[in-house]
Amino acid sequence: MSTIRKAYVRPLDLKNGRVDMTHGSGGRAMAQLIDELFAASFDNEWLRQGNDGALLPTAPGRLVMATDAHVVSPLFFPGGDIGCLAVHGTINDVAMLGATPLYLAASFILEEGFPLADLARIVTSMASAARAAGVPVVTGDTKVVERGHGDGVFITTTGVGCVADGVRVAGDRARPGDAILVSGTLGDHGVAIMSLRENLGFATAIESDTAALHGLVAALLAVEPDLHVLRDPTRGGLATTLNEIARQSSVGMLLEEARLPLREAVSAACELLGLDPLYVANEGKLVCICAAASADAVLAAMRAHPLGRDAARIGTVIEDAQHFVQMETAFGGRRIVDWLNGEQLPRIC
Repeated sequence: MSTIRKAYVRPLDLKNGRVDMTHGSGGRAMAQLIDELFAASFDNEWLRQGNDGALLPTAPGRLVMATDAHVVSPLFFPGGDIGCLAVHGTINDVAMLGATPLYLAASFILEEGFPLADLARIVTSMASAARAAGVPVVTGDTKVVERGHGDGVFITTTGVGCVADGVRVAGDRARPGDAILVSGTLGDHGVAIMSLRENLGFATAIESDTAALHGLVAALLAVEPDLHVLRDPTRGGLATTLNEIARQSSVGMLLEEARLPLREAVSAACELLGLDPLYVANEGKLVCICAAASADAVLAAMRAHPLGRDAARIGTVIEDAQHFVQMETAFGGRRIVDWLNGEQLPRIC
């Protein structure tokens, strides 16, 4: 005769189950989802405290905090998914201030009916990315919305880090004469997602470049502690990023088209899709602006790092009262690299 175990709760059906409204109700179903999926995947000493927040040790230096919402479509794409993207994106936002990322918080908005198998895949990816980066998810929250009121899953992540005394990296520090460097090829992430949406096949696989960049930033700061600007060119791509910095610093920018690092497959895909690769999102690249005297050393440090092998010096900061970003074209002329008037690629990160 079989016996029934007291207080037995059926485990989550992570193969065939789906999110329902009880998973966000604050009751047993929600506690089970948190315990069996989120807590089990992200497990660390701070999360095990079991509070609504995390009690964390302080670190020397100035505190840095950044937050980012992730609404990418599709949720899974060549080279990554919304899970690792949520970790990498926020780590990078912290790192772009010259900081060492320390902790992450994660908030999930789930749509009723979302497959638990997909949710588990996303959470596992997040946990792996956080562990690989050495930046744990220490607290979080989960909400469920009615079917038709979401798009599967949205994730918001907040990162906390510390920047060492003597390091001051900010968007208003670009100066005329500074060198503009980029850590690698442009447009990989956006084209990987767009090719999947449009069901396009290319002879060479195009994958997202999503990656955590804090190790690369640390390598650059070791060579030149007085980096002026760091920025990851995500939504709006390199063009938007440089326009933002030009406005913040009240300068102009002059790029050299021949020096822009582009994969041949990405360039061909952009031509086919009618996209300008300068405006296509990246998730594992950074822009570095530094004094011209240290540019060669910084570029060498980039190229010595696995995430900077294709780094290039692509232009110069110039005086310009209009704060224009310009580019010397391969044909010998110049053109303005302006802000986007709309969105070139929706739901990209």
